[in-house]
Amino acid sequence: MNNEEKISKLNSMISECNNIVFFGGAGVSTESGIPDFRSKDGLYNMKYDYPPEEILSHTFFIENTSEFYRFYKDKMNSLKYEPNITHYKLAELENSGKLKAIITQNIDGLHQKAGSKNVLELHGSVLRNFCTRCNKFYDGEFLFNSKADIPKCECGGIIKPDVVLYEEGLDDNIYTNSLKAISNCDMLIIGGTSLTVYPASYLINYFKGKHLVLINKSPTSMDYKADLVINDSLGNVFSKID
Repeated sequence: MNNEEKISKLNSMISECNNIVFFGGAGVSTESGIPDFRSKDGLYNMKYDYPPEEILSHTFFIENTSEFYRFYKDKMNSLKYEPNITHYKLAELENSGKLKAIITQNIDGLHQKAGSKNVLELHGSVLRNFCTRCNKFYDGEFLFNSKADIPKCECGGIIKPDVVLYEEGLDDNIYTNSLKAISNCDMLIIGGTSLTVYPASYLINYFKGKHLVLINKSPTSMDYKADLVINDSLGNVFSKID
């Protein structure tokens, strides 16, 4: 089958299912202009004094907080970006009652900006920030617009983004709810992820439904498990979803 035929088959699958879950990675947001960490043009291939994976670690945040924030405010600010066709189509599917949950590895908040309600953010969100001393909430605008080298709460505590840094574990409730959503759905659409990051990549092993669909520009190691594999951009595929 060519890609047009595969997209037609995808539409047929969607029409016959009423409990769909979408699992997405960085590729969902690259068409909004947000760089993919692992692509050849992504953050992992840019040059800094430290590797990005070291800067975005719990240890680095604790020991070199000002340098963490210099990188974070410069490279992780998603407030200026807008949702793309994939975000909007997923919101439409949810509004129709077919899509029950979005599980995302992204931290940009674009799914909610597009209108989606049930979004399980495995790696947190740049839109939420909390004081490490008193736990007071601060939004993304406060953090990214802060002129301080280290943003601090009115109590004097250091503010930390509610994102899962390297060396930190996932939120237990979000992971459990993601497991439940995948275990109970009749269709799982996976898009824009290389499925290399554990434990998020392990979640697909809990799928026991009818249709497993993988949409990614390049092949993944999990393609053999799928009922339908479409190697194309998410924007091209979702622009043709009925």
